[in-house]
Amino acid sequence: MKPFQSERAKRAQGLSLIELMISIALGMVIVGALLALFLNVTRTNNEMAKMNRQIENGRFAIQLLQGDLVHAGFWGDFIPQFEDRGVAVPDDVPTAIPAPCKEPATWNAVDRNNLIGIPVQADAEGCAVVASQAPGTDVLVVRHAEPTVGSAACGAGDVCFQASQCGLEITDTPPQKYVLGTTGHTLHKKDCEGTGSPAVMPIKPGSDTALMRKFISNIYYVRDDFTLMRSEFSNGAHLAAQPLIDGIEGFRVEYGIDNVGKDGEAVSYTGAVNRGDGVPDTYVSCAPCTFDQLTNVVTVRIHVLARSPEATPGYSDTKTYAMGSAAPICSTAGSCSNKVLNPSFKRHVFTTTVRLVNPAGRRETP
Repeated sequence: MKPFQSERAKRAQGLSLIELMISIALGMVIVGALLALFLNVTRTNNEMAKMNRQIENGRFAIQLLQGDLVHAGFWGDFIPQFEDRGVAVPDDVPTAIPAPCKEPATWNAVDRNNLIGIPVQADAEGCAVVASQAPGTDVLVVRHAEPTVGSAACGAGDVCFQASQCGLEITDTPPQKYVLGTTGHTLHKKDCEGTGSPAVMPIKPGSDTALMRKFISNIYYVRDDFTLMRSEFSNGAHLAAQPLIDGIEGFRVEYGIDNVGKDGEAVSYTGAVNRGDGVPDTYVSCAPCTFDQLTNVVTVRIHVLARSPEATPGYSDTKTYAMGSAAPICSTAGSCSNKVLNPSFKRHVFTTTVRLVNPAGRRETP
């Protein structure tokens, strides 16, 4: 006879060994699926974070460069004669590409005309602040006067720009159209009192001093650790370059040259001058550029190659990146002839064209 078992005892019996093994196996399958899902979500989030940072770095680099370039050639109320269509024979035409890092104490009138007349430059030859530049990248120099005016914007020791608004300045010998330096900012506004020829017009003291603006000169380049660098001009010299944005692997600049006027004639600055029409007729990628090219730049096209901050496991970049008229580049796994990039990083090219409002606007014709 089988021993008697109550219903309570029957219910108290546990799982059999086979049932337990099946339960464990099902549990492991479920845990494995959840773990795989977790890993996939984590990997996707990491890639999204890297992609967002890459896009942010590229857009920030473009925005930063664009914000500076749009002011290139701004000199307050001063209009260079060689860009003033009302002056038949200008006397301040640039004569040479300026040395970006030449000390202000050694500037002469020709140096100042060159600095003002060529507000963007494609090289920084002789500048020790451009150190460890990444191969195959460009240098960009941007010059202008600070839009903010007043003593707070131009402190002691700063190189400041001041333009005379009183015609030819009557208190100096010889007369001056502007002052660019650390001292001698004694020029005046238009509201001079009196009548008659400028030589006998009295000047109101104090309040009639023309506005002063700090001289801005920035040098941009990419360091060989893929960091966008900038050297600012302060207290009479270019300071050591400071890192701005990381993850910038490529930097190319093209210059829009206005070398044909509205009537189709070539631009010149002698005799019956033709100073263009403010519209680029051709784009050049030049490092260094020629003097004739830089004196006629009216737009600048920027190409920035941004890469993700970290490598992506299992990823191989085979894309080719065209950055203007320069030779395209690709990774060592790509198919172009210029294989210089690490294939484990994802990349994107950002491009924009910036119109130099001041030089281009002064050249416009009806």
